[in-house]
Parts: sequence; C-alpha cells; structure tokens
Amino acid sequence: MEISPETTNQSDNVVMKKKETRGRKPKPKDDQQTKSATKKQQQQQEHEPTVDEKYTQWKSLVPVLYDWLANHNLVWPSLSCRWGPQLEQATYKNRQRLYLSEQTDGSVPNTLVIANCEVVKPRVAAAEHICQFNEEARSPFVKKFKTIIHPGEVNRIRELPQNSKIVATHTDSPDVLIWDVESQPNRHAVLGAANSRPDLILTGHQDNAEFALAMCPTEPYVLSGGKDKSVVLWSIADHITSAADPTSGGSIVKPDSKSGEGNDKSADSPSLGPRGVYYGHDDTVEDVAFCPSSAQEFCSVGDDSCLILWDARTGSSPVVKVEKAHNADLHCVDWNPHDVNLILTGSADNSVCMFDRRNLTSNGVGSPIHKFEGHKAAVLCVQWSPDKSSVFGSSAEDGLLNLWDYEKIGKKIERSGKRAPPGLFFQHAGHRDKVVDFHWNASDPWTIVSVSDDCQSTSGGGTLQIWRISDLIYRPEEEVLAELEKFKSHVVACASKSEK
Repeated sequence: MEISPETTNQSDNVVMKKKETRGRKPKPKDDQQTKSATKKQQQQQEHEPTVDEKYTQWKSLVPVLYDWLANHNLVWPSLSCRWGPQLEQATYKNRQRLYLSEQTDGSVPNTLVIANCEVVKPRVAAAEHICQFNEEARSPFVKKFKTIIHPGEVNRIRELPQNSKIVATHTDSPDVLIWDVESQPNRHAVLGAANSRPDLILTGHQDNAEFALAMCPTEPYVLSGGKDKSVVLWSIADHITSAADPTSGGSIVKPDSKSGEGNDKSADSPSLGPRGVYYGHDDTVEDVAFCPSSAQEFCSVGDDSCLILWDARTGSSPVVKVEKAHNADLHCVDWNPHDVNLILTGSADNSVCMFDRRNLTSNGVGSPIHKFEGHKAAVLCVQWSPDKSSVFGSSAEDGLLNLWDYEKIGKKIERSGKRAPPGLFFQHAGHRDKVVDFHWNASDPWTIVSVSDDCQSTSGGGTLQIWRISDLIYRPEEEVLAELEKFKSHVVACASKSEK
C-alpha cells in the first residue's frame, strides 16, 4: 500500500546547497521572521503551498498515516538524535533512553542531553489522540534525565554497541569526545558554568572534525573524518572493562582518572591516539561507516564527490576510490547491516545512490545500482532499516524524511495522477524545516526519531518527533487486504445485529 501526504515530483532545477548550513548558529528571531515572511510571499506569488499549508495538510492525515506520533518542541536546535538502551517494558509502552543535544546561541552552554522516552507499543494509541498535539509544547513522552555541559556544539552523537552507556560526540574541534553517560554528573546549564569533563578524548585529526563519526558493530572501535581530509580509526578497548556486559557496571574510565565537573580545557581527561590515519580524499570527509561484519573494513564520503572503501589490514591507502559517486558534495553514507554488498550515499545533488561494492565503478566513475530521486534539496542523512534489508530512510533540507524499499523498484505506483519516484513508499512531512538527523529504533524497528532545525521557518529552535507509520502501509498487500476484509465482515456482522 502506497501512501504519501506530499507529491514527489523532482524539480528540474537542482540547487546545490553546501553542508555548512547543518552547523549554522540559530539566527535572531527578528531576522528569522523577516526571512520567513519573504519566503511565504515568494511561495504565494509562485502559487506554491507555504510551509504552514503543507504542514496543516500533513497534520490532517496523521490519524490515517501513523500508528503513533509524539511531537516535542525544542528550545534549541539538536543536530543529532540517537536511541539508547531500552530500560523497561510495560503493558502498553516501553521506556528507553534517547540522546539529544542543545546547540545554543551562546547565552547558555551547549549541552548533551540524556532523556527518557516512553515509546507507546504498536496498535495502542488512539487515532484521535496522536493528532492532538501542540507544535509549541513539549511532549509528555519525552523527559530530560541528565544534562552534560559540552565543550563546544554537539554536531554528532553515536552510541557504542558493545556498551550502551558509552557515547561519542563530534564538536567544532579536531577531537572526538567519549562520555560515560551514566557516571557523568547531572549539570545545570547556566552561563559561566564549567564544561563537563569527557571520560576520554580521541586525538589524531589535524583540523576540525565535525560530522563524520561512526561506531563499529563488532569491536569497540571509533571512526572519524574531518576537514583535514583524513579518516581516523581508534580502538578504545584498553579503556573499557566489561564492555560486553552493560549491567556489570564496567567503566570506560581508568581507575586513576576522574569523571565529573572540570574546566574548559578538559585537561584532566585521559586521551588516546589513533590506531590508523587514512588519506585519500581531496576535500572534507563528511561521513564514515563501518562494514557491519568487520572492524577492519570501512567507507567514507566527502566534498570531493568521492566514495572510498578502506581495509585497515592492507595499509592506509584506499582499496577502492569511486570518483564522481554523485554530481556534488556527498553528505552521508550507510552500510547495509543485512547485506554487506550494499552501500547508500546521500548528496547535495538531492539524490540517494545505492552501490554494490562488487561493482562500484564504470569507466572510472561511480556506477550505482539505482539512484533514488525524491528530495527537492540536499540529502543530509541516510540509514538502512534494522528490520528489513531492502528498506531505508533519507532526510533532507526540504523538510522531508522519505522511506524507500528498493524491492518496489519497477512496480508502477500512481499517486494523484502522478507517478511516485521508484522505491518511495512513504514521506514523513511533519517537520517544517530541514531534517538534520534521524535514527531507526532497533528495539522497535518501525519507530523512528527525527529532528529538524526550525530556526529559519518558525520562531522555534527545533522539533523532535518520534513516530511509527501504520503497519497497513508496509505489510504485504495480500495480508493487508485480508485483514481489511475481515474487519469489513466484522462491521457488517455488528451492524446486522444492531438492526435486529
């Protein structure tokens, strides 16, 4: 079943946008409102729906499209959102950790936020309830648990699979910061407060490393990329005890080091140099990803329009360098956890490409299996579903989060008289500005958390949404039709009884 609240025609005039907008500081509200009013006037002149009109249309369809949705207004934008460990299971909902950030304008410190989220179970929420939310309010399902005062803005958050209480953050510096979020003290983020002290600092970059960050699924390895055009690999095994058992109370911190409140320089934090530094890109490295089955194999993408595959066992040179993987900067990459031959890339050319690593190039340039074209602005994030090998999501500066299934390519889907882009089966249109990050929930596979930076289009800072599409959308068509027929029979039977 194919449902979307938006038409998905791609504009012929592709506007290239540089990724710097992802790290933009919030603008003053007067400036925001002026730009927003100008944008609305232009849209009205061009007879295009405004952001508010599109949003109103989407909100009216929420009871049909979603099994559950929670909307949480953020005072400050968050450039990253990640699910943490599941804490508790109950009859109708589960409690789970959620990692966010607050990117401020300097009036208060930047923070790493650990929240507790109540995740409502499938087919529990009432349709009329999920659409009755206030865009400017905080959700009762999301509660702040702990605040860490972060030295610099938080551009990326990644959790360590081997120890769910350890997270890494990228900031506006060359270092990667490692945090034990359970042992870190809760801090009050007021102007002038000292920074929290990282539990470990990973050194090795020669210039700022802001966005490219990944954790290895099989070993406690960290991978990073930065403006120095390098990819850097660390093994933090020496700093972790009992990593395989999160309940054992093992810590990333060595016995002679201290966690907790510190000074701005984080001088007392232990540091760790890299296991390897890899050069092959000619511009900033924008994203990195590990091969799901190997700690030694990984890939990277950058502003040089290249996708590079690496193998730490063969040295520091690229194994394969794919020139012109896209026609513009590459912003994001993800490696399929179910099929290690499939790699996704997202670009400023508004498209997502799927590559097969066994056949990456043709005549010296990138040769993707398929190019997915459903966004109208730069793609900022791509991620494979943890549940279904052919499904993935992509988010972009157009405010949309698209869900794709490459197995649907070749099947004609007519939507309001217009054909949808091949493979696209759902568009989440609940954000009113660029969707900077999202994360599938491995504990509840069709539940997604997404964040948008709304400073430009609204007077708010950002929007966090947690949502699950109706299972009638992604389940096999025959199965859905059989269930609907059964439901129809039930309704008819009830109606006939009431008439007697």
